[in-house]
Amino acid sequence: MMRFQFRIPNSEGGDSRQHTSNYRRSVVIPAKAQPEAGTPSQTTNLLTTSLFTFFLFALFLPVSAQKLQFDKAEYAARRTKMMEKFPDGLIIIQGAASLPGYYSFMQNNNFLYLSGVETENAFIVIDPMKRESILFASQAPDAGFNKVFRPNELKAYLTSRLNEVKTFYTCLTPEELARECSGEKAGTLNFNMVKNEWDGRPTREKQFADNLKTKFPGVTVKDCSAYIHELRTIKSPAEIALMRMAGKLAVQAHIDLMKACKPGVTEQELAALFEYSCKKRGAGELAYYTIICTDENHSDLHHHGYERTLADGDFLVVDAGPDVHNYDIDITVSFPANGKFTARQREIYEACNAVHEACMMTYRPGLTAEQCDQEVHEILIKKGFNPDSELMKQFYGGFGHYVGLAVHDVGGGPAVLKPGMVFANEPLAVFAKEKLGVRIEDTVVITETGCENLTAGLPRTVEEIERLMKEK
Repeated sequence: MMRFQFRIPNSEGGDSRQHTSNYRRSVVIPAKAQPEAGTPSQTTNLLTTSLFTFFLFALFLPVSAQKLQFDKAEYAARRTKMMEKFPDGLIIIQGAASLPGYYSFMQNNNFLYLSGVETENAFIVIDPMKRESILFASQAPDAGFNKVFRPNELKAYLTSRLNEVKTFYTCLTPEELARECSGEKAGTLNFNMVKNEWDGRPTREKQFADNLKTKFPGVTVKDCSAYIHELRTIKSPAEIALMRMAGKLAVQAHIDLMKACKPGVTEQELAALFEYSCKKRGAGELAYYTIICTDENHSDLHHHGYERTLADGDFLVVDAGPDVHNYDIDITVSFPANGKFTARQREIYEACNAVHEACMMTYRPGLTAEQCDQEVHEILIKKGFNPDSELMKQFYGGFGHYVGLAVHDVGGGPAVLKPGMVFANEPLAVFAKEKLGVRIEDTVVITETGCENLTAGLPRTVEEIERLMKEK
């Protein structure tokens, strides 16, 4: 069982006394503070002592009702890879802080990936030299750590390792919380805060690294973010199974939205319906705001103003996905508001869908983006399309962004496909002068022999879409 340590100041306010316990907390009452037997204050003092004991027990109770999303061995294996990559120092991962407002707490993705623990203000220390990992948290499930301490014991632990350790590794890229993507967040923080002459604050990660340097001046602090990001690009079977479940939920939510769409319905109603459909089936959140592009807003690929009431003849691009147990899904559908394609809408849609289908036929391990583009080109010719036409030049065959703990997951995008990679297949084009746009997107995982569409089941041909939208 895990052992925890805490200290209680004595009644004189002097040196503290250390106690250890297995999920239990005991309180030592100094002898002179105890009332004599039979005195009138005995009952009151006993009640006070009992209440003090109860609240102290609650304060230090380490047991959490939280359950790990995956087996603790999976998280332990990830931490072992970190030991092997950085054998010459301590790896210190800072968890997300508690929130000041009325938002649900969300652990940052790197911390969650290495631990599965969703307790706020926690730390992980991975010690390659001792071949152990330590969790510093106020509450935690059994997550396979060798030791568990309180967060306020982190400094003492690091100090105890200074004779042997001269390098600390930590994450210097911005943490990802709800609906955040690290690379995009870095750009936003640089613009709004770090390089803003009226602000100038460093990122949370930079502050933490600076604190480490100040408290331990003989230690070098290095960034380990890139390797965690590399690990996250390959999803485990457990991660893929969860994303497959999320994909099914997302597909049904899109079908609900398409059935509800007609002229006179507002974009706000459709966005609300999508979120309701996801959450009633088990999503905790949306992976990102629901994107709805119509009319002049097609040029804004992430438009989410919801200011329009749909008119007859409008063509929609709806890009939306849920977050299910911290994992995201990315899907886009394109369709006419009235359920009937015009000749031009059909033309651009079928061109986009042809590229989308050709990519699905091509994806396999070992494929590069250039090879994919060439093979898609050849498939389009066989299907009767002219890849060199002005219309088809608008689209491309290749790979989109990674999808996982973030909708634009870390790692940028694949250069060469490998089993376990999950990414978006998302050909698109915008025809601004015509107030038209089209995007067809699915979330795909690379298998040992090819690929699997994690968001299969949506109507994708013109005929399938028109048939679905006739249903009440």
